[in-house]
Amino acid sequence: MRDAFGYLGKPGTDEFWAAAGAPVSVPDDDGGWVTLFLWRGSPASLSFESRPEPVPLCQWGDTDCWYAEVAMPARMRMTYQFIADGAAHADPFNPAGAGGDRSIAATPDAPPQPHWPAIGPDDVLPLPRTRLRWTSERLGGRRTVRVHPAGGGGPLVLLLDGDDWLYLHPAMTAFDSAVACGELPPVTLVFVPAQARETEFGCRPELWEAIRDELLPLVDESDRLVVAGQSLGGLSAMYAALEFPDLVSAVACQSGSFWWAPGATDMDGPVGGAIAERLRKGPDLSGLRVAFDVGEHETRMLPHCELVETLTEQAGAAVRVTRSASGHDRAGWRQALIGGVAWTLAQPW
Repeated sequence: MRDAFGYLGKPGTDEFWAAAGAPVSVPDDDGGWVTLFLWRGSPASLSFESRPEPVPLCQWGDTDCWYAEVAMPARMRMTYQFIADGAAHADPFNPAGAGGDRSIAATPDAPPQPHWPAIGPDDVLPLPRTRLRWTSERLGGRRTVRVHPAGGGGPLVLLLDGDDWLYLHPAMTAFDSAVACGELPPVTLVFVPAQARETEFGCRPELWEAIRDELLPLVDESDRLVVAGQSLGGLSAMYAALEFPDLVSAVACQSGSFWWAPGATDMDGPVGGAIAERLRKGPDLSGLRVAFDVGEHETRMLPHCELVETLTEQAGAAVRVTRSASGHDRAGWRQALIGGVAWTLAQPW
């Protein structure tokens, strides 16, 4: 463990643990960062949301101090958790959490996320008061959909993977803050949970027929609909914009899984996948606004997203493109979610 991390006392001593805090980053020779993660107790490993392989922790001598020095690129925000004794744990030294068993680390040069408060693993996120029981004949099963009128309510914003934005990341609080600061007009947030993401978020009509015919009549008669989705949710949002143009007026898409095509797995299909194929058929998207974002460290995703961004603009849509300081990780997309929704609503409807 490097002296540059600046901890007091010998690792494993009471003095050391009294000073322990959130992950500490120091400059690396390649222009990135080396970040120190600490765990106290039994053997453990680090699991990152945007990295496939866990990182084993090293023990300091025979003490209860376990640590890892992890190389991180410049401008990076990521979700992580410790795996110990067969269970996942949030970082007990880090006040920035994402649900009860995950934490968020950011390099010192990562841009701020001003509307998103630090939520510890023991904190309970506030929930919208309005709760709808949606029993779907088309999709099967029953879901709980939460609705929140930020700033008193306005155009409908469907948040796909709604439970993640309810229980892991405090979207309700963040949107309220953005509206209060004047960065976003009042909106009505609709948190739509997923039950079978890979099935529901593929390029199939059933989900959007059910939203149109079953869910929206329970919520509002408004024809102003922004759809926000990430990863497979972003794929589904763009599919809806193409196949249900009378339903979807705008899209805020973060790291859409545009590699997806029938039978494709893990980005092995054609660049741009099924969405690019539809866009090449020349749809008229002149009435559509799309805010695209993708993590700047998602090197395998970038070609797929870049092609869809280009084809969407060529089809006549108003397009905004940004890059988040993250990999494929919801913690890095949070500010892009608010910024994307705000941009889609910046023009009169």
